[in-house]
Amino acid sequence: MNPRKISVVVTARPSYSRIRSVLQAIQAHPALELQLIVSASALLDRYGSILDYVAADGFEVAARVYMVLEGENLTAMAKTTGLGLVELSTVFDNLRPDVVVSVADRYETLATAVAAAYMNLPVAHVQGGEVTGSIDEKVRHAVTKLANLHFVSTHGAAERVIKMGEDPASVFMTGCPSIDLAAEVAARPALDFDPFQKYGGVGRQVDLSGGYLVVMQHPVTTEYAQARHNITETLHAVQQSGLPALWFWPNVDAGSDETSGGIRAFRENQQPPNMHFFKSMSPVDFLRLIVNSRALVGNSSVGIRESSYLGVPVVNIGSRQQGRERSQNVLDVSHDRAAILAAIQQQLSHGPHAPDHLYGDGQAGPRIAEYLAHLPLHIEKRLAY
Repeated sequence: MNPRKISVVVTARPSYSRIRSVLQAIQAHPALELQLIVSASALLDRYGSILDYVAADGFEVAARVYMVLEGENLTAMAKTTGLGLVELSTVFDNLRPDVVVSVADRYETLATAVAAAYMNLPVAHVQGGEVTGSIDEKVRHAVTKLANLHFVSTHGAAERVIKMGEDPASVFMTGCPSIDLAAEVAARPALDFDPFQKYGGVGRQVDLSGGYLVVMQHPVTTEYAQARHNITETLHAVQQSGLPALWFWPNVDAGSDETSGGIRAFRENQQPPNMHFFKSMSPVDFLRLIVNSRALVGNSSVGIRESSYLGVPVVNIGSRQQGRERSQNVLDVSHDRAAILAAIQQQLSHGPHAPDHLYGDGQAGPRIAEYLAHLPLHIEKRLAY
């Protein structure tokens, strides 16, 4: 019996770290054949191309899909989704997978699910059923309705998917694959590399020996007009904290230009002595940097997921993670520099939190691979196949 062909579509830098353990488990499974499709901002150097990390991890890329339109605004997001639908349909027609795996809630994920569903290809959705606020939540729930298999991260997410009308027999509580990577880092947490030497970046090379912050703040698509104000408030708060800060570039969502512009203007005008800016890092190095930090600041989901497992103090700013299940390590604040600074100081005083397995136990990848290998696929393939 031929192995099942599993097409996994990775659309952005964070998505690769979320699905890496699944890719490893699929590649190692004798009943599965991995077809890795890298697309959208995951291919673009300005947002942190993942191609070098993919190659270093031993994966081959079956197809590359260039689909991002310039603009970093709402129109560009909509058109990028449309272009992705056109291009991914061709890729699926060429690769002819048995299952298409779609990850999380980015707008490019919607193109993946629509293309596969219209081509009668079973869709497996990872991280469905979660509440996140903004357009991301709508995309996530839309993908749920297009999916046939649901690999969810929490019991609450499983209940939500079932309440949306999905067959309980198609919903599997696997845990979040990003926790697999966190578990790998927790087993060997030492910061065994020099981030400045390995990744370069811009800004002064700060002294990390006395503790440091990690900052990652993305624009919020439903609030993209406030992106510059929001990032400026965080920049001032982090500067006033006095701690060295390692800052990571935002993703490609609407408002990204304003977020990036705010960072550049602050860097040039203020010349902050305690900040260094990076484009991206390998998923393992990034988590090692976080687990050795005194706190994570911003609005990335890594503060909600991986940081809960690792017990890292988090200052979560604004509405981007609104409604998402969270652990005691997260302190929520508004886009106000005084509130952000006070929250940073509170988390510094608290120190590390107890690890929480809310999002999984570190074995999601092998579970998902087993399900992909053995679950019945009910959708009939096209006669042309």
